[in-house]
Amino acid sequence: MTRIILIGYMGAGKTTLGQALARELKLQFIDLDLYIEERFRKSISQIFAEKGEEGFRLIEQRMLHEVAEFEDVVISTGGGTPCFFDNIDYMNRQGTTVYLDVPLERLFIRLSIARAKRPLIKEKSDDELRTFIDEQLAKRAPHYKKAAYTFVADKLEDRSQIAGSVDKFIKEIPFDNATTHGTIP
Repeated sequence: MTRIILIGYMGAGKTTLGQALARELKLQFIDLDLYIEERFRKSISQIFAEKGEEGFRLIEQRMLHEVAEFEDVVISTGGGTPCFFDNIDYMNRQGTTVYLDVPLERLFIRLSIARAKRPLIKEKSDDELRTFIDEQLAKRAPHYKKAAYTFVADKLEDRSQIAGSVDKFIKEIPFDNATTHGTIP
């Protein structure tokens, strides 16, 4: 049974790497945010607007507990998922957790390009965006660093880089509910 749970900041490449990894390993891929949207037939933004962050986080926790029971799966979580309740501890018990670590500048570039699709950052200037990412990473890093493994995911910009990252991931991350912690540069 394989259960890989990817965590990290928005723009870290959880979906990009997760989909490619699942395809290569012939596993099911689940994006937790999309799973929630399909189950509730509403966008994450709509759920936030209707229920507030606390209401959304309770739903997110419940859906995390559901998908983390699936077998032979790669799960991409939302950027905030590990930072609430006991979610990171739960994920560590359920599977192999991997923090996709990406340098601030690379995150800034990726999020600048995708800014229009992300309501939280859509209206931010470049300086505001860089500061926002830096502050959010500082708050979330202690949760992210509780993952069993850290994988530097700075090379996901084209098909060749994605394929190379998948190969490196497969060679260097054990998929066995490991409890030891390590960094894969």
